[in-house]
Amino acid sequence: MDKPSEIRKAILTDGDMSVSVLNYGAITQCWWFKGIPLILGFEDPSAYLTDPRYLGAIVGRVANRLDGARFDLEGQSFELSANEGKNTLHGGAEGLSKQFWDLEQSAQNAVLLRYVSHDRESGFPGEVRFEVRISLHFPRLVYSITAMPDQPTPISIAQHNYYTLGASDGVDQHTLGLASDRFLEIDDRGIPTGRVRATKESELDFSEPKTIGSASEGIDHYFCFDQDRDRNRPVAELVAPTGLALSVCSDQPGAQVYSGYRTPGPVGASRGLCIEPSGYPNAPNISSFPSIIYTPENPYRQELVLEVSEGHHES
Repeated sequence: MDKPSEIRKAILTDGDMSVSVLNYGAITQCWWFKGIPLILGFEDPSAYLTDPRYLGAIVGRVANRLDGARFDLEGQSFELSANEGKNTLHGGAEGLSKQFWDLEQSAQNAVLLRYVSHDRESGFPGEVRFEVRISLHFPRLVYSITAMPDQPTPISIAQHNYYTLGASDGVDQHTLGLASDRFLEIDDRGIPTGRVRATKESELDFSEPKTIGSASEGIDHYFCFDQDRDRNRPVAELVAPTGLALSVCSDQPGAQVYSGYRTPGPVGASRGLCIEPSGYPNAPNISSFPSIIYTPENPYRQELVLEVSEGHHES
């Protein structure tokens, strides 16, 4: 079957919500609640073909950064596509966000996207069959992600929405709470050093909700979740000054949180907040991090549940 090469769109609806999904990059183009746009997106789908910021995309095979665009696995060294200096970001130049997926709308409120990543795509070993099921169950939006490799290979997927909750003037005054008291130390290239640090008494302590703008140097860090946590409790909660709120439930060990403060161009700085549950970044190169190696016997699975509610005004 020929690979699709034209951008197609599916519109999901349920209750007071609707979502627009593209086959390119498995991108969530728009998400509306009672007509309010909850994420950043381009009206023209073709704008995503040259978007460097991964708006709304499914990113991987390995989300985040891999140091030196390489890793070792089972005695072999693998050289990857370097697309951020000498490092690999979000799966490299041929990452999942740059591919056309097969798109099948299975119901008014659900879509299934499939993509087969071939062996050595961007340098990664093995063929991997990816599926992303996006479903709308008002007031929740659910991403169910699976990946079936034919040999051991690293996999870590992130969904890359920039959440605004209807704010047109940025997210600095939004309140963020995270179920985390640890984050990964990074070097000046944004690569984890291997050291896990406490958030306490730092600007990155969001264990008690506070405004995003209170982190004066911006947020672009991976926050580690408590592995003994109640998996039904949110790992993140975002509240806009209007009272609109987003809760994030995830089965992942942590999430990259990016406040968009370095986002240039038509999107603009600090216009939206990314909350990207995924495996630990650079894990194949840091033995103390939880493994992101998956196999035919142990395929990859992730579930991300986003829920919107109203009336959360700060006192």
